[in-house]
Amino acid sequence: MGRFASYQVCVAWCEHVPLVMSASTQAPTREAALTLMLRQGEITAAELAEELAVSVQAMRRHLRSLEEEGLVEASPASEGPGRPSNRWRLTTAGRGHFPDGSDDFALGLLNSMAASLPPDMVADLLQRQAAEKAADYRRSIGAGPLRARLERLVELRRSEGFVAELRPDPEGHGWVMSEFHCSVMKIAEQFPCICDQELQLIRHTFPDCEVERVHWLLEGGHACGFRLQLPESSASAC
Repeated sequence: MGRFASYQVCVAWCEHVPLVMSASTQAPTREAALTLMLRQGEITAAELAEELAVSVQAMRRHLRSLEEEGLVEASPASEGPGRPSNRWRLTTAGRGHFPDGSDDFALGLLNSMAASLPPDMVADLLQRQAAEKAADYRRSIGAGPLRARLERLVELRRSEGFVAELRPDPEGHGWVMSEFHCSVMKIAEQFPCICDQELQLIRHTFPDCEVERVHWLLEGGHACGFRLQLPESSASAC
């Protein structure tokens, strides 16, 4: 894929992921750079420039501006002989500029539940909610090969504020659905059991698959990832 084509793909991605930004950060190149950092975790100015078809000098100016706004930060990384290059990543504030579906009401409700109900009852309520949500997902994605169903789920998750993508498992075991921005991150930080609910949600949505978590934002990963694969006897349906 050429540089201009890569830029078009990234801008198209941004059109599917509404960004909540101040007027000073509306330039397409800056939005695309933020989205690439969200998706890749860490990236150099040269790599960003290559992807977005701009000069390295221009990209460095963008990055310094974003750094001044507190949206990105850099750490030096040695990649062979010569001066170490900076690898750039989003700060907490940078992640906060992407849509977040959690709010004070949901946190307040969970706090009230945790204070007034036994832990087992809270867990049961969350599991029930996951099962009901999974039923909604199954109705929406319908039947078909695993890949087609996963692609439809990714679109649903994006519409809910997740920055999600699907790719083949690099180890050759089915598919990996990655979510680089979690719409319930604020809630999950205070109630990690929400993450268990999300895992159960995916398992209930694909009861014919083996599902495991392979990445986790709360453990320092740059995304939450779920590996899904059909049992070997059904693998041909992928």
